[in-house]
Amino acid sequence: MIIRIPRICKVGCLTVKKIQKESGGYRIKLMQTSLVALMSTWSFETMAQDNLSMDDETVLDTVHVIATKDQLKQSLGVSTITADDLAKTPVVNDISEIIRKMPGVNFTGASTSGERGNQRQIDIRGMGPENTLILIDGKPVMSRNAVRLGRSGERDTRGDTSWVPPEAIERIEVIRGPAAARYGSGASGGVVNIITKKPDEFSGSITTFANIPENPEEGKTFRTNFVVGGPIHEKVSLQLIGGYSHRDADDQAINESDSVSDFPAAGREGVINKDISAKLTLMPSMDHEFDVEAGYSRQGNIYTRDSQRAPNGGSQDRLTELAGTETNSMERRTLSLTHEGFYDFGDSLSYIQWENTQNRRLNEGLSGGSEGVIGSDLEFSKITVDNLTAKSEWDLPFHMGFDQNVTLGAEFRGEWMHNPVSIGQEITGASSIPGIPSDPDDRDPDAEAWMQGLYVEDNIMLSDDWMLTPGLRADYQESFGIHYSPSLNTSYQMTEEVAFKLGVARAFKAPNLYQGTPGYLFYSRGNGCAAGYTLSGGCYVVGNEDLEPETSLNKEFGVSFADRDGLAASATYFHNTYKNRISSGQELLGYANAAETVGIFQWENVPEAVVAGFEGNVTYPVTENLSWTTNFTYMTESKNKSDGQPLSLIPKYTVNSWLDWQATDDLNVVFAATRYGKTNAATINGATGAELTNSEPRKPYHMFNIGLKYALNNSFSLSTGINNILNTEILRRASGAQAGANTFNEGSRSYYLSVTATF
Repeated sequence: MIIRIPRICKVGCLTVKKIQKESGGYRIKLMQTSLVALMSTWSFETMAQDNLSMDDETVLDTVHVIATKDQLKQSLGVSTITADDLAKTPVVNDISEIIRKMPGVNFTGASTSGERGNQRQIDIRGMGPENTLILIDGKPVMSRNAVRLGRSGERDTRGDTSWVPPEAIERIEVIRGPAAARYGSGASGGVVNIITKKPDEFSGSITTFANIPENPEEGKTFRTNFVVGGPIHEKVSLQLIGGYSHRDADDQAINESDSVSDFPAAGREGVINKDISAKLTLMPSMDHEFDVEAGYSRQGNIYTRDSQRAPNGGSQDRLTELAGTETNSMERRTLSLTHEGFYDFGDSLSYIQWENTQNRRLNEGLSGGSEGVIGSDLEFSKITVDNLTAKSEWDLPFHMGFDQNVTLGAEFRGEWMHNPVSIGQEITGASSIPGIPSDPDDRDPDAEAWMQGLYVEDNIMLSDDWMLTPGLRADYQESFGIHYSPSLNTSYQMTEEVAFKLGVARAFKAPNLYQGTPGYLFYSRGNGCAAGYTLSGGCYVVGNEDLEPETSLNKEFGVSFADRDGLAASATYFHNTYKNRISSGQELLGYANAAETVGIFQWENVPEAVVAGFEGNVTYPVTENLSWTTNFTYMTESKNKSDGQPLSLIPKYTVNSWLDWQATDDLNVVFAATRYGKTNAATINGATGAELTNSEPRKPYHMFNIGLKYALNNSFSLSTGINNILNTEILRRASGAQAGANTFNEGSRSYYLSVTATF
């Protein structure tokens, strides 16, 4: 019998391990020979195979999980969030809210500066948002690169997890640790792959959602999304996805009661999202499938007086007057062509995608205390980034001594930025910087970088229970040459219930276009200069074309347990050694004036850092209709080795727990609890090296939520619930480092209602 299985998992492929005839059909044991080297065996069955002989060929168009379902959702190094999860516990504003509840995942800013504190993004294993690669249907999302990088490493960005309406998502795959290294630059922490729905029959849905906070000073959220599509011809399918979301800004006074500044730090800003995309699928034969997709999204903010640094003087009144208006917008356009091929010798997946992002915002200061503060001219400027990405990946099963599945891939990433905004810092007085024109109008506003990558990975079945997965990726960029990323993963099924996994990989992140552009410079009158120098005239920080890529050696060891009754558990220890981290320089390069009172620094690679900790999960089926799931993350280390400072503002530990009760066929109830441990703050300013006077940590806190999903009939369902039942109040204290770790707001008690109509 020949069994052909379509690609049902974007992180790898499945191969048949055992076929057993049973009443009414066949039970087929499948092994995931994936790039993440999962050594788990799962049971599937198809019920239309009763009359097959061993000479027949069949294609399993539909496979159904009949056992150990939770192994698929939480495995060593991989988590899966399904559309059903998103329906049971709807996110309020952004899918990052549910991603953060996976093992090893937290929220944090791009640095420990405390600036832009409410602009938190996904942080995997403490490596920071810039080391988390976001994919949509396997394609990189690079829009946040259009947002200016501050001297401390912060960006005023919401990240790249809100370009797809939550109701249009089929599942989200979160890949952590060494397994993510094969995805190339920016995946040192991990990968988040957002996979959109693709209906097999013509259908549609419309969802409306509302979230009302109990605190009137917090912003309300309303959204409406639709997904419609399916086959319009035997070989043609069409799908449309659209959405509109509106979150009001928090009130200007929300943080006044707990502020350490005369000008209180801003609450969470509002945002209006508009999304529309269309996908045309062509299937000329069973062996080939083409997707042509185009999309447009716009995110406009509703300002809350936020700034990178605390404003003073007349700028305070200006920011207050701007509150409630749109001060910046991000527009993202995409066009892509994808091909999947299924051959006798293997499968292929190839795509090419153009992504255009236009970042339009009011001009901001670039120097000293005014950095990141909206200027008095109230003029809009625009940064445009074009990304071209292309990839071809082939899965080739064969037998040479052992059963093997080789993955071969080639990838191209090109980035072109037109940035007349961030190069606007003038060189004043008698100062001059070699190679940089004093007049910003004479500087080149265009920058580009492109990178080519080749990779190979082989899943070798040394026995029925032991898989070995060596891999190697090589990337070339003109600025730093060839960078090699070797990896080795192995997993062993010790018993039917217990499996071990060991992995090690070298991951990297290429310098971004801001850090490597000489004309992008900052000026400080002295307080923002590196400590240890006497510079009465201040200093400049310039770009560096000779930066090396950031690298990390990622190691992990894990063990998992799963039985046929549904009990599943895992625990993993991870240890990442982080080298060549790019930071604002602490070494004086020279002087910009003859009097030697104005110093010159640059972005530079700094010494080692280390990130280590434990993560795990357990799922226990209490009864047939009630299950309990808990996961945890515990950080043992997260610091620069040179100064002992934390790399991210993340809790010492995080525990997430759910009770999922299928009360009736139509009613599901989820009770969730999260406990966040203490978050320690930096004691040294990362940009200057100066000691901070306030490094107050964020105290431990907890959140409790309850959600109900009820199917009214075959066409209508609703979800309702309460978030933060105990009304735990978490307020931000200030802008910048004086806030310590108290740099963000958590929402108070709120009530939500969502209604979905399907047809």
